[in-house]
Amino acid sequence: MRGKLMTEGLEKAPHRSLLHALGLTREEMARPLVGVVNAANEIIPGHIHLNTLAEAVKAGIRMAGGTPMAFPAIGVCDGLAMNHGGMRFSLPSREIIADSIEIMASAHPFDALVMIPNCDKIVPAMLMAMLRLDIPAILVSGGPMLPGRHRGQGCDLITVFEAVGKVSRGQMDEAELAELEEEACPGCGSCAGMFTANSMNCLSESIGLALPGNGTIPAVSAARVRLAKKAGMQIMELLAKKITPRMIVTEKSVRNAIAMDMALGCSTNTVLHLPAVFAEAGLDVDLTVFDEISRKTPNLCKLSPAGTHYLSDLDQAGGIPAVMKTLAGKGLIHEDALTVTGATVGENLAAPGVTVKDTDIIRVDAPYSPQGGIAILRGNLAPDGAVVKQSAVAASMMRRTGTAKVFDSEEQAIPVILGGGIKAGDVVVIRYEGPKGGPGMREMLSPTAAIMGMGLGGEVALLTDGRFSGGTRGAAIGHISPEAAEGGPIALVEDGDEIEIDIPGRVLVLKVPEEELARRREAWTPRVKAIDSPFLRRYVKTVMSAAHGARHRNE
Repeated sequence: MRGKLMTEGLEKAPHRSLLHALGLTREEMARPLVGVVNAANEIIPGHIHLNTLAEAVKAGIRMAGGTPMAFPAIGVCDGLAMNHGGMRFSLPSREIIADSIEIMASAHPFDALVMIPNCDKIVPAMLMAMLRLDIPAILVSGGPMLPGRHRGQGCDLITVFEAVGKVSRGQMDEAELAELEEEACPGCGSCAGMFTANSMNCLSESIGLALPGNGTIPAVSAARVRLAKKAGMQIMELLAKKITPRMIVTEKSVRNAIAMDMALGCSTNTVLHLPAVFAEAGLDVDLTVFDEISRKTPNLCKLSPAGTHYLSDLDQAGGIPAVMKTLAGKGLIHEDALTVTGATVGENLAAPGVTVKDTDIIRVDAPYSPQGGIAILRGNLAPDGAVVKQSAVAASMMRRTGTAKVFDSEEQAIPVILGGGIKAGDVVVIRYEGPKGGPGMREMLSPTAAIMGMGLGGEVALLTDGRFSGGTRGAAIGHISPEAAEGGPIALVEDGDEIEIDIPGRVLVLKVPEEELARRREAWTPRVKAIDSPFLRRYVKTVMSAAHGARHRNE
């Protein structure tokens, strides 16, 4: 076992002395050493309770004969980082978290790992680290927040973002907004809809790297604590059977995860995170795979922001196993893929109680759409691809030609939107917000929520080389690649240009003659931003295109 590199042999007497200083006994040192990666902090609502789950994980490890050793991981709250310079650090934090876990688990050679994340970049970062290290590992998240209630209606964080636009147009007063602020996020957990955090927690379960229930059991439930104990116990089983993450993550589990992504209507950020995660297992997953699977996978669920249901509703309806069983019945799931239960997907789905309990929430026989929640668009405006959450787009915006209104940053766009400067038929273009140009590929939830709040969700599209929150809805097309900072065609768009959007046809076209684009390209000079942060300056030098998961170049 790896842990014996720290504990066994004459020459390890100094090491044992240091471990004694922690209060460890010789008996504890003789057991498998299990690293518990705890992302708890007092900043993120999804992480405020993770110490409770860490204690449950450690109890499970001890019950099964192991010695837990906890260490921390950082985390950014995307909601708090939104709409200011702090968002530039969110996506880059994914790489830092993965790197820091690699450092800790290599410098201190644990026999196995249990990862405890909950929010947007922390979940994929921990999955990346699991695959990179390839020692027995399991992920157990903090679980989703319960939805709030406002004047008899369900609400969540996105309700508050969209309320800003409602106040600006006079549809809501500031007193009601203050009331809503206190009601929308009622307690701990990752925000209540199928936003990025919950998307990745559900897909961790779908991939097979987390136990059944990981994606949907509410944060406040005792069942979440029991799941954490089971994860602590199960890691010892994985260690005994020598089951590692790369034995689980294969081409079959990749396709299972993407099929579930489409059925659930997950965040467009999954198209950034899954390629980065799977690359750590040596698997090259490009946008073509997402679109191929989307075209044949029905959209079975519409959770907030696409619909009125929440993660707690999906949990009551049977959770991820129920959705997965439905897809398996349609021949869309590889049931022989291995999971951290030590059993295959098919064996897990055959367990008692795995069934759809509410067909209003999981549309078994009446899907919302015959295609999945995400579509990949291409054309002369996005030669390398663009991403849209088609399950959250109004029918009136599925095919549309509009007039470009161009902004070189999110900050330029917001006051114009809230000030009434955007009209029906406009296509808002926000560029120089990609991985390099941002830098950091900021989320555009504030402008998309402002468009919805201004009542323009069925009339206005937003295009960007940045990305969107999982909470974004409407005709929001992101990840346009190549990005403006790399000279992509989005850099050549001018006010008044016509842009054709055809989501069913997977087309995104700038309707400007090629000779005019060639003239603009000849005259184009990059817009170079001053970057104060040494970290972001290093990030810009190593980050790849959004079409490749915005991950680090490793050469």
